[in-house]
Amino acid sequence: MRVLGINAVFHDPAAALVVDGTVVAAAEEERFSRRKHGKRPVPFAAWELPEAAARWCLDRAGLRPGDVDAVAYSFDVSLTRDVRELGLHDPWDHLRRVHAAAAPGFVAEALGIEAGRFRRVPHHVAHAASAGLASPYGDGSVLTLDGRGEATSHLAGRYAAGELEILAQQSLPHSLGLFYEDLTEHLGFHRSSDEYKVMAMASSGTPRYADEIRRAVHATGDGGFRTVGTAGAVDWQGLVPRARPGAWRQAHHDLAASAQLVLEEVILDLARWLHGRTGDDTLAMAGGVALNCVANSRLAAEGPFRRIWVQPAAGDAGTALGAALHVAALAGDGCKAMTTAALGREVTPEAAAAAVTGAGLPLRRPDDLVGTVAAVLAADGIVGWVQGAAEFGPRALGHRSLLAHPGRAANVDRLNAVKGRESFRPVAPMIRAGRAADVVTGPLPSPYMLFVHDVRPEWRDRIPAVVHVDGTARVQTVDPVEEPLVDRLLERFEALTGLPVLVNTSLNTAGRPMVDTARDALELFGSAPVDLLVLGPYVLPRDVLRPVAAGSAATGRRTSRGRT
Repeated sequence: MRVLGINAVFHDPAAALVVDGTVVAAAEEERFSRRKHGKRPVPFAAWELPEAAARWCLDRAGLRPGDVDAVAYSFDVSLTRDVRELGLHDPWDHLRRVHAAAAPGFVAEALGIEAGRFRRVPHHVAHAASAGLASPYGDGSVLTLDGRGEATSHLAGRYAAGELEILAQQSLPHSLGLFYEDLTEHLGFHRSSDEYKVMAMASSGTPRYADEIRRAVHATGDGGFRTVGTAGAVDWQGLVPRARPGAWRQAHHDLAASAQLVLEEVILDLARWLHGRTGDDTLAMAGGVALNCVANSRLAAEGPFRRIWVQPAAGDAGTALGAALHVAALAGDGCKAMTTAALGREVTPEAAAAAVTGAGLPLRRPDDLVGTVAAVLAADGIVGWVQGAAEFGPRALGHRSLLAHPGRAANVDRLNAVKGRESFRPVAPMIRAGRAADVVTGPLPSPYMLFVHDVRPEWRDRIPAVVHVDGTARVQTVDPVEEPLVDRLLERFEALTGLPVLVNTSLNTAGRPMVDTARDALELFGSAPVDLLVLGPYVLPRDVLRPVAAGSAATGRRTSRGRT
């Protein structure tokens, strides 16, 4: 069965294609439109479909719209209720329901897939399927947590033989995701977007407000929880909101630390309740809250499950994948485990060459690519690294990465300056899988950067650029079978420096989506102080831009950031 999954209602619109139970392609609309998160998470935008991502998924599989057996849409409008009944305040939410109800027509008009093939999948069922049906561990427990779905914010259950048994759901307005979003906004960030910044701030704080927050946010012992008075109403202990771009005070960090601690406690309680019902060894997780890698690591360390797998596109984008898997499973297709996040558009050697020559730049193809790049990194150069298919989800995993030397503490500030990010935000390491246990402790392997690890004391001074203020690092382990090129790069870098680690952060600048195509990479290269850009087998040192600018001026042509 050929199923096209679509997420469109809230934020991070995305499309995914599942053929005979196998994930063939998945991509977020932001990578095509170049608008961060694809659109703003407001009811007015609920009609916007991931048209470009959906068309690309079909093209990737060589399918026409008429070849699609079903369109799986990750929102079931029949389950919605008026927001006043839900205890939420959004006077325009009725537009979201109207747009969701009209979605079959939008799909037919935009994509040419007849409305009779449209299938609605409840939002949290789609989250659950994205984790439980894609898990490499097979059947087991599943936990989803986010801001909101139709009328709930959470689902706990288990998969057996591809079927979901729902054991608990939490009705709105109680929502751990909205609780964290509210704090994100209070601290002067964008809600439904910048929650990861609050998690980073928490590491520099003391949870001195935790007791006050616990009175409003706590588990109920029956598989649910309460977030009384938090969704848009809490006074956050009287702390004055931070006005953008106002400065942070220590109290802001302390408030972030308090909220983070309480969030972790509630997640632990929910997991213990779920394990008490299922007795499973394995827990699969999805939903925006599952992107909180600090909470995931505490759950792995203190929770009852022996193995935890978090779907790499755990936010709403992943519901496109989950909706497609759910419909495929209902049709009797045996869903295959997800083995990689590299499900997006590919930069082939041919595409890289065309982009470089089209920009008037020289093609340079070294005989020893990894040796050339390792030497630049060992000399403290910053490298933009673009290889193969783009990652699905928010993490750069060696396909669209910005790489640097981990042994230089100053590289944290240097990379944050390149990207235009806040100074308190850490950068993460990629480590050869066979060496990871020597460097860090925690859940291993960790191929998707969804857990934090304690850096062993003897390594902290050796790789200071990737050690956060609390002695942790959000690690990506690199498997030589799954990622042979990146593994060889790490091997050569270790031969030069003695360090089996590289700094790995996403290849983008602040407020922009991750680089997707070769042209995107060239645009970033022309505007950011990156020393070497690698596009497939080709390399572009910084100095290649100077002749282009000079030559263009001589001929009267206009240049813009290294392009003609």
